[in-house]
Amino acid sequence: MLRAGSGRGGPVELKVTRWKRYGHDRLYANLPDGTAVGWADVRTGNITVLAAECRDDVIAALTPHLRNDSASVVPQETSEAGARPTPPPLTAADDLSTNRPGESLRKLLAELGVGPIERVVSQLLRRPVEGESWRRGLAGEKRVGAELNRLARHGWRVLHSIPLADKVDVDHLLIGPGGVFCINTKHHHGKAVWVGDDSVKVDHGKPAPYARKSRAEAKRVARVLEHYCDFPVPVEPVLVFVGVTDLKVVATQLDVRVYKERQVAALAPLSGVLTAEQIERVYRVARHEQA
Repeated sequence: MLRAGSGRGGPVELKVTRWKRYGHDRLYANLPDGTAVGWADVRTGNITVLAAECRDDVIAALTPHLRNDSASVVPQETSEAGARPTPPPLTAADDLSTNRPGESLRKLLAELGVGPIERVVSQLLRRPVEGESWRRGLAGEKRVGAELNRLARHGWRVLHSIPLADKVDVDHLLIGPGGVFCINTKHHHGKAVWVGDDSVKVDHGKPAPYARKSRAEAKRVARVLEHYCDFPVPVEPVLVFVGVTDLKVVATQLDVRVYKERQVAALAPLSGVLTAEQIERVYRVARHEQA
């Protein structure tokens, strides 16, 4: 660990790690929480500062290692057979822990650009309001996100709006002593919901594949996490319904947890699956958009 003065208000320890992947050979200067504030190209010696307030610290931390041909740098990856790969050092741009509930829906609505006046006019004329399903979804994710954030005091980590491949995102990811829970939020205000083994019916309507998709999402998340973790990472699918008047789950439906939004607190006391160290390892991987 290197100690240097910091523009953040006092001394800070910057840890320098080496990262070699995809043809790159870089040295990263990281804050104690793992956030990268700068990096250097080992081949060219060029230094890139990612946090302007840490410019002097980054240069002071990386320069000696470049002069010494990086001999004293802690390797970020290892070539040992069977070793797990490591994600690139975390940067502010890649940190998903800053995402608010419904972040992806917020972006879609911002791109849509439909203002409140246009919405009122459409409602008065009884025309479909563009993006209204996204707004309902956002309201639901905000409510569930608020409930999940309360579990932090019980040792849980929470992430919101985690992007996967193919323009799919996980509404919420809960990581803690009881394992990892991949949470899918559905907002059906004033509706009655029936949940079966593979489908869901809202007010006795057409079956929707919510349960099947939730299982598939959880499996995708588990594959990513276990790719970087050297221990099993059980990921359970969860469906959370917001604003419903009635929620019925068939007795044979056991592999997807189903709750109303105020019932997710039932996850808080679960334990015995991940240690504190494993929780932090999974969280570091899950919060990295490039993982």
